[in-house]
Amino acid sequence: MERDAKIYVAGGETLIGSALLRELKRQGYSRLLGGPGKEPEATEASLVDMFFAATRPDYVFLAAGKSGGIRANQNRPAELIRHNLLGECHLIHSAYRHGVKKLLYLASSCCYPKHSPQPMRVESLLTGPLEPTSAAYAIAKIAGIQLCQAYRQQYGVKFVSAIPADIFGPGDDFNLDNSHVIAALIRKMHDAKRARAGHVEIWGTGTPRREFVFVDDLADACILVMRQYEGPEPINLGTGLALSVRELGELVKEVVGYNGELRFDVSKPDGMPAKALDSSRLKELGWRSKTSIHAALAITSEWFLQEERSRTASITDQTVSEGLL
Repeated sequence: MERDAKIYVAGGETLIGSALLRELKRQGYSRLLGGPGKEPEATEASLVDMFFAATRPDYVFLAAGKSGGIRANQNRPAELIRHNLLGECHLIHSAYRHGVKKLLYLASSCCYPKHSPQPMRVESLLTGPLEPTSAAYAIAKIAGIQLCQAYRQQYGVKFVSAIPADIFGPGDDFNLDNSHVIAALIRKMHDAKRARAGHVEIWGTGTPRREFVFVDDLADACILVMRQYEGPEPINLGTGLALSVRELGELVKEVVGYNGELRFDVSKPDGMPAKALDSSRLKELGWRSKTSIHAALAITSEWFLQEERSRTASITDQTVSEGLL
């Protein structure tokens, strides 16, 4: 991937996309496309095609698409499957039509069957039923993998796909109606700490195990994969560290400095019982994560607090300007 190449990060406003733009810039890539207000609505085929025709990117990181935690998947499955299916179809097809040299599509670990052997290998894809709470979203992401493989087979293009572990970091969505587990825990514990609440409620039993990857580390892995990986099968992007939700909760408690009790609401769904990835191919490329889980949680927690302070200051300034204080 040449330093002067034009690189389009589709979904540059997303958690992964914004981290990719930061890391690409840090590594010396300057001809970057994408980001808030600088790319087309992915669900509109004509807008996507006009964008590719006008900008002619050499490389594409496809991080576009809506996502969410268990609650979002339960409440908005039609929105999630539709938005992701349309976006990946339009972006992948336009990348082919306009001669993109290479495309990296980012799927999700929920693409694996609910009861995959652990750690999950790409050979397990499509071998069993999906976790019901995220099935609609997972099917859309599986379709993206299949699209890359189909375009490779029919047109000989270098379109590859990757499956990240559960992602978190600065820029995450901390809205409890949409957030994934780490963002939700950080939000709940900061709120409980401020309110001096005696306990925090966590969905499920606390026993499911998840593998997490800090978003800045993931961006570095994606760039390495774009440079070096050519395989037709997806490549897993993980750190090898899996924690139970209970263990994760204790870590977040320590980082936030919350002293209350963790209570698990067993009436709420757990999701998949375990999601750990076999990332041996990525390790063979020489990649290792740079950020410890504790440091990554601390960075994410501090980012959340800064955003909360900025939001509070903005509301105060607006109130003063309107003469309400």
